[in-house]
Amino acid sequence: MASPFLYFVDDRLSLAELSAARLDGDVVELGDAFIPADAVETHALRAGSLTGLLGDTLAATHLTAAWVHGALPEPPAMHTVQRAVARRIHHVPVRHLVYRDLAVDQDDLELVGGVRVTTLLRTLVDLCRVADDDHARAARLLVEGRPALIDAAIDRLERGVLPHKHAAIVLLRGLAAAEAAATTR
Repeated sequence: MASPFLYFVDDRLSLAELSAARLDGDVVELGDAFIPADAVETHALRAGSLTGLLGDTLAATHLTAAWVHGALPEPPAMHTVQRAVARRIHHVPVRHLVYRDLAVDQDDLELVGGVRVTTLLRTLVDLCRVADDDHARAARLLVEGRPALIDAAIDRLERGVLPHKHAAIVLLRGLAAAEAAATTR
């Protein structure tokens, strides 16, 4: 069931009505939807705003999952999604997304706001394996105050065979050192 706080274009209101409400300060944009201006932006609302993009077959991963989990203040310009079902998807929406065809293991997914999102652990492992500043910053923000999450991600990477795992472990150890230094201040 969709949240009553999420407004999608042409669902309950037209684009013109939502635009007018935005100009009046009654609603603000959130992902691919609008929410009342005085609503608290929750993980569920962030995830639910992606309902039209993810549907029942895709999961939010990488920077998109980091945004849903609250690590990023704004959604990424390009959403990253991955297949959340075992069967192949023959029609993938191409609007502002990076699509990975490999299915995400069901143990790495959680239902948030009616859509599938990678767990905190899986999101951190994915972020650390991408060598760019945006993913590293998102990983740093995701682990703030969560040293156990860092340890779990290192353990998972050490047990698995994944591309870019050594660089990810180096990044995670650096994040662990930074977290340890922050707690001793």
